Amino acid sequence: MIPITSDNILKLITFGASTAMVFGGIVPYIPQYLDILQTKNADGFSIHVCLALLLANTLRIFFWIGHPFEMPLLLQSFVMNIAMLVMLQLCVKTRALSEIIIKPKSIFGTYNGQTPEIFVFIM
Repeated sequence: MIPITSDNILKLITFGASTAMVFGGIVPYIPQYLDILQTKNADGFSIHVCLALLLANTLRIFFWIGHPFEMPLLLQSFVMNIAMLVMLQLCVKTRALSEIIIKPKSIFGTYNGQTPEIFVFIM
């Protein structure tokens, strides 16, 4: 059993704060993901937000290569990129299914189940 000391409590609080920092960014997207999945409608979600966050987090990852910063922020960038890719995949799939247009059987349409006659008048 781990003894309860002020040092261990500080480590636990630090770990909890780091974990919240890493996964806290994706929490608002969970209800949106579930709503889009359930309703099969992604009209209220902007994929431009996903693009902006993908770009920002990717730049932050590249910045870390040159100037390393805290590890939780780097992990947050990876987690956010994965979350945005998952949201984009769902939105594209949902919008593709809702925008399928059934082509008519005839380019002129149908009338009572039959193709209408086309008359050419020559003057």
